Amino acid sequence: MSSDYGDTWAGHVPPVPFEEYSEKYADFFKMRRENGIIELRLHTNDGPYIHNWAAHNAWNRVWQDVGNDSGNQVLIITATGDTWFQGDPNKTWEKPIVEEEPDYIFQQTYDGWKLIESFVNNLDIPTIAAVNGPGIHTEFAMLCDITLAVESADFMDPHFLAGSAPGDGQALALQALMGTKRAAYYIYGGKSIPARTALELGIISDVLPREQLLDRAWELAEFIMKRPRFARWATHNILSRPWKKLVADDFGFHMSQQMLGTIASKELVPMRSLIADAGARKIW
Repeated sequence: MSSDYGDTWAGHVPPVPFEEYSEKYADFFKMRRENGIIELRLHTNDGPYIHNWAAHNAWNRVWQDVGNDSGNQVLIITATGDTWFQGDPNKTWEKPIVEEEPDYIFQQTYDGWKLIESFVNNLDIPTIAAVNGPGIHTEFAMLCDITLAVESADFMDPHFLAGSAPGDGQALALQALMGTKRAAYYIYGGKSIPARTALELGIISDVLPREQLLDRAWELAEFIMKRPRFARWATHNILSRPWKKLVADDFGFHMSQQMLGTIASKELVPMRSLIADAGARKIW
């Protein structure tokens, strides 16, 4: 809190400072902050992000720390290289989850549940996604107030293709943005939703050349920052209200159905087969 308030905030418990949490999550996000705008860039060893369960566990807490810091007034989330979010077929679901210990299954469920709830409920600031290429788990990008993407970006949901249920947020966002019938068609078929199609269906806000993507995100963030803080806060509250209601009403059901379907399945479709079924897009 600012020292201008004198003893007003004496004894308050301060939030985790930027310098601390930016280091704490450095293995998953490269962070920078300028004039109230915080950029989180997904990465693995400063290259394209490859998902792992440590990150899955950390994500619900990074949204809390970012959201609790009053120095963060607009968020930009993007990724590294030419892919958004990759998985490792040799490390993701190495064996059926039904064979795992109960505590492991609980943690997977809890983390998947909280990282969406935390993203929607703890970020009370305008949010902008800059999707830099194809990849899984674009629900975070779709849940942002503004979603920009390059031509190669893809917003498909691969869960049903893999023999699981689409309950971790991707399908929830697709249903809300493109409608029930269209979402069912794309989810059952594991159909690609390339950026131009996503724009036409109302899933994203704009499609841009790669060299303009991040600059446009920062341009929008700087434009937003010119407005009064109360206006920014209240406008985000209005624009994110449908997501908060949807997550409160339906996300827990979606997530529990995915875990039930996954636990009840003795095997998932091998990830390499999934790649072929999905048209060999650069996802894994």
